[in-house]
Amino acid sequence: MKTWRTARGTRVIRLLAGRSNVFLVSLAGRNLLVDSGPAWNGRALERRLRRLGVARLDALVLTHAHFDHAGSAARLQQEFAAPVIVQRAEAGDLARGEIVLPDGTSRLARFLVARLRPLAAGRARCAPCPADVLADECLDLAAYGLRAHVLHTPGHTPGSQSVIVDDEIALVGDALFGVLPGSAFPPFAMDAARLVESWGKLLATGCRLFLPAHGTAVSRALLERDYHGRKAASPAARR
Repeated sequence: MKTWRTARGTRVIRLLAGRSNVFLVSLAGRNLLVDSGPAWNGRALERRLRRLGVARLDALVLTHAHFDHAGSAARLQQEFAAPVIVQRAEAGDLARGEIVLPDGTSRLARFLVARLRPLAAGRARCAPCPADVLADECLDLAAYGLRAHVLHTPGHTPGSQSVIVDDEIALVGDALFGVLPGSAFPPFAMDAARLVESWGKLLATGCRLFLPAHGTAVSRALLERDYHGRKAASPAARR
């Protein structure tokens, strides 16, 4: 389990990696989970939490309601007494356990989505989970004992959000991908232009490190380079 630590002592621990990263934010005995991973990893996630001595979660923040991020949310809500925090725009999908798969952002990704969407529609579900807290543009997490806040970062989905820890480390869900070298751009997004705008919001936090749900950490230098390159190439910038 890889661990990062902010200058102010908050730990960010990657509990699960592979299909979807899951992070625990921990400070002075208070514990916040960011995403729950898919349902089939639920038992492994529980074992790792208990191995760390976590018997109760102060909160579970979902970056969005897709099955690979929210698949174990209902289970954790019950087993760890975890209040579930989701962006208001995602609450209905989470409560129904249904999602709308995003479009591809490249020719290959669009081809894959067109072929796989009919097959995935029945499988891309998770157990229905009622939200306990609805976030809007920004939600301070001080009430949960952490120096962190939730920031609305739409684009991958309308209700995508990120968790900003000590203004140093951002847990960004699918707003970024850490899979391809030299690029942070996700292969799937419902609104690619809005996604790039969310990158600007993430950079404005001053964070030095961005931890996506898929792949490895993204540096500030890489995100800045990719962001400015895409802004310069946008139709609005050429007008």
